[in-house]
Amino acid sequence: MLAAKPVVAPRYTNLIEKLPATVPFVGPETQERAMGAPFKARIGANENAFGPSPAAIRAMQEAVPDAWKYGDPENFELKQALAEHHGVPAENIVVGEGIDGLLGYLARMLITEGAPVATSLGAYPTFNYHIEGFGGVLCTVPYRNDAEDPQPLLELALARNVPLIYFANPDNPMGTWHDADTIQHLIDGVPGDALLCLDEAYIEFAPPGTAPPLEVANRRVIRFRTFSKAYGMAGARVGYGIAHADLANAFNKVRNHFGVNRMAQAGAVVALSDQAHLAYVQEEVAKARQRITNIARANGFDALPSATNFVAVNCGRDGPYARKVLQGLVSRGVFVRMPFVSPQDRCIRVSAGTSSDLDLFEQVLPQAIAEAG
Repeated sequence: MLAAKPVVAPRYTNLIEKLPATVPFVGPETQERAMGAPFKARIGANENAFGPSPAAIRAMQEAVPDAWKYGDPENFELKQALAEHHGVPAENIVVGEGIDGLLGYLARMLITEGAPVATSLGAYPTFNYHIEGFGGVLCTVPYRNDAEDPQPLLELALARNVPLIYFANPDNPMGTWHDADTIQHLIDGVPGDALLCLDEAYIEFAPPGTAPPLEVANRRVIRFRTFSKAYGMAGARVGYGIAHADLANAFNKVRNHFGVNRMAQAGAVVALSDQAHLAYVQEEVAKARQRITNIARANGFDALPSATNFVAVNCGRDGPYARKVLQGLVSRGVFVRMPFVSPQDRCIRVSAGTSSDLDLFEQVLPQAIAEAG
């Protein structure tokens, strides 16, 4: 009779042993479970409250009976549609499970344990999550005037000989942006064999002249875009990168080839063709940004100019005070978020919501401020 073996843990790597079990964002559903009640206004995750194209919804519904089939592992139709939309060859496009999924693949491709990576202090935390998950070391420069600062970032990248640089334009969490000439200067300045990861998740909300022309022959930049924001398909998880063909093809070595399901692929193809709905969303978001700005000012707060579908509202003091305001909103059924790092954390971040969302925000913000003292 064999002796019972002692119960032991799996043989985790040293990296996994020392990493905390965290997620970059606490979801509104988690907060709702803790509160025992749903949010009345969900304006914290930069989702598109105006929804996907009705035609895209129909396309996804029509694809549901075929859910027994795997999605096309090459995302062929979607890549062809994106290629036509952007005027680039399909070989320069990679599709994945949102920008978040693609960031994970990119980190896996480029980051070894101990590798330095250049980013801005307080920038998009999911990028940091993936870098740390592969053992990379985050090297940061501060924001300047509530915006990412490209020149010090380039200098840091050169000094530390980094393989990867992250920069978002427009920025999350502040909503600020740089013009195309500044971004082109950043692209041109990428040192040596480094790669610039240019996150353009919110580019459809930005003013003309924000994005420089696509240059797929450039080996030192990949530009990420998504269907989660302006196209209203955050739950479908569809993002894509535009890059040199060799880099786009390299993703095939590590990506989950069945990661984007059939319904998501069908919806994204049709959403891309419905530019009239995109224009409607852009118009509604612009109205909502202005209303959030007006509400903030009426309560003695400032609102930062925004090129995204959210507004960073400056509460005028420091992080602990802004957190009290945020908690006052959350306790009254309004889901919002805030930046994590000082001095940006003096702000709360309010997504462009529907009229009813913003009616409630307008109603309870004075109460939250009074409670915060």
